[in-house]
Amino acid sequence: MKAFVVSKYKAPLQLAEVPEPDVGERDVLVQVRAAGLNPLDEKIRAGEFKQILPYKPPFVLGHDVAGTVLEVGAQVRGFKPGDEVYARAGDHRIGTFAERIAVAEADLALKPASVTMEEAASLPLVALTAWQALVEKGNVRAGQKVLVHSGSGGVGSIAIQLAKHLGATVATTAGAANADFVRELGADIVIDYRTQDFEQLLSGYDLVLDSLGGENLTKSLRVLKPGGKVVGIAGPPDPAFARESGANALLRAAVAAISAGVRRQAKRLGVRYEFLFMRADGGQLREITALVDSGALRPIVGKTVPFGETAAALGALDHGGMRGKAVISRA
Repeated sequence: MKAFVVSKYKAPLQLAEVPEPDVGERDVLVQVRAAGLNPLDEKIRAGEFKQILPYKPPFVLGHDVAGTVLEVGAQVRGFKPGDEVYARAGDHRIGTFAERIAVAEADLALKPASVTMEEAASLPLVALTAWQALVEKGNVRAGQKVLVHSGSGGVGSIAIQLAKHLGATVATTAGAANADFVRELGADIVIDYRTQDFEQLLSGYDLVLDSLGGENLTKSLRVLKPGGKVVGIAGPPDPAFARESGANALLRAAVAAISAGVRRQAKRLGVRYEFLFMRADGGQLREITALVDSGALRPIVGKTVPFGETAAALGALDHGGMRGKAVISRA
C-alpha cells in the first residue's frame, strides 16, 4: 500500500510502498478516508521527540484518522466491517498517512454521525488534548475562569468550546482578525496578543491551557488564583510525565532538571504546573462523539488537501495563521 514515510529524521516525507498492516487479535483494520495534520507530526519528523518516542526510521507518520472498518481481530467485539470510525492512533502505532492502518480497539470510536470524514479526522488529537487538559487535569467546573491560549488554532478552538460547555468563563488570546471567530466559539474575553498583554488584563484564573511555553508560560502562572493550575502542552515536560512514559532514571533526571525552574516559580506563587502529552483513548472519544452530535462541539477544518499533497501540507503548518486544523482527504 502507499504511505508517507519518514526515511530518516529531518528528511522530507516520502511517498513509498509499504507492507500491509499486521492486524492483531484486538486490532481493527481501517481504510483511511481522512487524516488530520498536527504540529506533533512535524516535530516527530524533525526528531524532537526521539528520546521519548524512539521511532526507528523508516516509519509511516500520522496520528489522526477517520475511515471505514475493513477487518477486525478475533477478540474485537465493539466494531464490525463497514463501521465508520475515528481515532488518534496510539504512540508507537502511528501511521495514518497511509491507505490503511491497524488501530487498537481501545483507541477507536464510532465517528460522529453529524460530521464528514474530514471533520471527524480533524478531531481526535486536539479534542483529546482539550479533554485531558480541562476535564482530567483541570477538573473544570461551572463558574470557574479558564484561559485558553491561541484560541483560533487546532487545540484552542476545541478547548474554548469544551470549557464553555463545562460552564466556565473563557478568555483567550488571538489575533484581531480572529476575534469574532473565537467569540463565536464561546470566548467571553479576547486578548489581542499582538497589542495587549494578557498578564496585565487577567487575574484570578482557575486554569490556563498553555500551548506556547517560554515567557508565555511564565506569565500564565501569574494570572492564576492561589491553587490554580497551568496545563502546558508545549513543555517543559515534568517528572510525572517522565514516570508515566517509562523513561529511564537518566532521562527522568534530565526531565526534572528541564522543568525545575517553572515548577519553582509555580510553588512560590502558590499555583501548579503540569505538562500534558495527550494519549489515545477510545472511551474519551466516545464522550467527544456525544458532544459533537449534540452540537456542543463543532470541528474546525481550516484546510483540506488531497492525499498526494501530504508532505507539502505538513511543511506548511509552520507558517501558522490557519483556523482550526488541516486535513488530508482520500475521498
